[in-house]
Amino acid sequence: MNKFLPAALIALAAADPAFAGSGNQSTATGTATATIVAPIVLTHPAAASLNFGRFTRGTGGTVTVSAAGAGSVGSDVTFIPGSTTAADSFTVAGDANRSYSIATTGGNVTSGATSLAFTTAASAATGTLSAAGTGSFTVGGTLTVTGTAPTGAYSGTYSATVAYN
Repeated sequence: MNKFLPAALIALAAADPAFAGSGNQSTATGTATATIVAPIVLTHPAAASLNFGRFTRGTGGTVTVSAAGAGSVGSDVTFIPGSTTAADSFTVAGDANRSYSIATTGGNVTSGATSLAFTTAASAATGTLSAAGTGSFTVGGTLTVTGTAPTGAYSGTYSATVAYN
């Protein structure tokens, strides 16, 4: 029986292909990461507004307010003495030191059934949040005044949007 034992062991080892030999397989461990950042939040202070000031329309023209708040008129529009203009302002909060893009739309100011169109321009196309995660920008614009626009107070809205770059 002793002479059969070595032959049986050899036959058993050769007949079982389920045992993989070294070099047929290798396993390594990978890594995974994730970073959650603060959402970007745009805020408009209640007291802020794009103010085109007080003016006479004449035969029509434009009123422009720079992103710094300086006003100017074109064609036959004239500021009333003592009129003040102002750029609008926004604050941004989010992930510290992160850059973001700024986009604004135009709009209309209305009084009764009359609408006057305006365009807007932000003080910059992009910004970078501070180390504290804050930033701000201003918005100016150009109002087109028709020579037939009735006198009165006009108001309207427009949109500003920020997005992480």
